[in-house]
Amino acid sequence: MELPGLKAILIGGASGFAKATAERIAAGGGSIAILDREASAGAEVAAELGGSWHPCDVLDFEGIEVVIDEAVAALGGLDVAVNTAGGGKAGRTLGKSGPFSLDDFRAVIDLNLIGTFNTNRLCAAHMAKNEPNEDEERGVLINTASIAAFEGQIGQVAYTASKAGVAGMTLTMARDLGIIGIRVNTIAPSLFATGLTAGVTEDRAHNLTKDNAFPKRLGRPDEYGRLAVAIIENPMLNGDTIRLDAGQRFAPK
Repeated sequence: MELPGLKAILIGGASGFAKATAERIAAGGGSIAILDREASAGAEVAAELGGSWHPCDVLDFEGIEVVIDEAVAALGGLDVAVNTAGGGKAGRTLGKSGPFSLDDFRAVIDLNLIGTFNTNRLCAAHMAKNEPNEDEERGVLINTASIAAFEGQIGQVAYTASKAGVAGMTLTMARDLGIIGIRVNTIAPSLFATGLTAGVTEDRAHNLTKDNAFPKRLGRPDEYGRLAVAIIENPMLNGDTIRLDAGQRFAPK
């Protein structure tokens, strides 16, 4: 798909990976809708990029359907959805205070895995209504996992399970939706300068990335955005989870 005239929803678009992707899509001539929490900077980001703003909670599984419908209406259609919403709760399977909280485990699965699947199925329903382009495409779904999906560290059991689920459903979903002309890919980043790592000191960042092959630094949100745009533009990229990690492999801790 080409960026000029593209219509894209960015879930988690007020900051980080999704914001960087929104900036690149808007700069390339596409239209964007920013979906994020009410308390986020979503309104400001949408105004800056000439897009629409739609406050939401991905854990409101029924309410998010209404928000996506509103965003698609504002865009006049839907070609691409990028989902970066997520989070985690640290804890060992069995710690000093006892077993890991089952409620906490479920909360992480709900946010990272169920929330991702829910938005994908809803966005795919809108994309299915599109007329196919010259490559017979109707839409592109881009999700976000983590390299923790493959080598989760001690204390990341809930996060690892949820992100492994996102990676694991990618090919199956691509096969489900291939007959419609919708592609599905997942990006699995390593440590990036977003969220909790955005303000770390230079020494701390060096320690976190010293085992990278190259470059030995935190990733930059725009590097996620560049990969997302490459996925959008290349119709042969489908059904895969792409590591974006500078050759980093997480040690046990």
